[in-house]
Amino acid sequence: MNVGFIGLGRMGMPMSRRLLEAGFPLTVHNRSRPKVDELAAAGAVGASSAAEVAGASTVVLTCLPDVSTVEEVFLGKDGIVSVASPGQVLVDHSTVGPSTSRAIAEAAEARGASFLDAPISGGVERAAEGTLTIMAGGPPDAFETALPVFRAYGGNVRRVGGVGSGSVFKLINQLLVSVHSLAAAEAMLLGGRAGVDLDALQEVLATSWGSSFMLSRNGPVIASRDFDDARAPLRLFVKDLGLAQEYARDLNANSPLGERTLQVVERAISDGLGELDVSSLVLPLEGPKAS
Repeated sequence: MNVGFIGLGRMGMPMSRRLLEAGFPLTVHNRSRPKVDELAAAGAVGASSAAEVAGASTVVLTCLPDVSTVEEVFLGKDGIVSVASPGQVLVDHSTVGPSTSRAIAEAAEARGASFLDAPISGGVERAAEGTLTIMAGGPPDAFETALPVFRAYGGNVRRVGGVGSGSVFKLINQLLVSVHSLAAAEAMLLGGRAGVDLDALQEVLATSWGSSFMLSRNGPVIASRDFDDARAPLRLFVKDLGLAQEYARDLNANSPLGERTLQVVERAISDGLGELDVSSLVLPLEGPKAS
């Protein structure tokens, strides 16, 4: 099965490497050429446009930074959909709202192709390990076609419903990730101000009801102050959480914790922390220390 991948960023690059390691013929495209050349040296075919990738592939994958880029790559004049063909499966791994996914699906279906919104979670490390969580929305037959491809980089792969469902799942995930990150920052700040042993605090919380994945991830980073190792840059969360809050408002679903977290994230971004790790959310909270 010929596979195409568009968007060789923090996640797209290790995912593409996993596809090559799994033996899939792979055609790739990226806005900056060096990453294309790097994968070409490893056995991929470099393409000069999204349409060229789509023309060479049975399953076309994208992993892109924002909604406008997703819309351009899929629906633009020389985008994927412009050359989509019957039986082809188009997959978007990006974080977007469900309305964007449904619009792409409608355009793809008009050309006889299928579309899956299949956001991912797990970070760069799990992409390289091939253990990402993939939450896919779309037709069952399209999911079955794409499943062997997903398994090259996904360890927990599930079809969660129709088109748009994957995007909804991802927005809910990002709401929790963001709120839990802020809660972890507050907990570590309180522990630090109290003068307790932060290592002991994390060990106790890990086996208590206060435990969370983001506390186990962010706690050690907050304790070490190593925010520059940004495997999950804060700038990505302002976009994702913003989409989640917009969707919540559309559905009249109250999300006070999400709104407050978004305010703190936006403040952190305005303070120039966007390229730091998400654990740096503790910095806007610190302020003047109590005497």
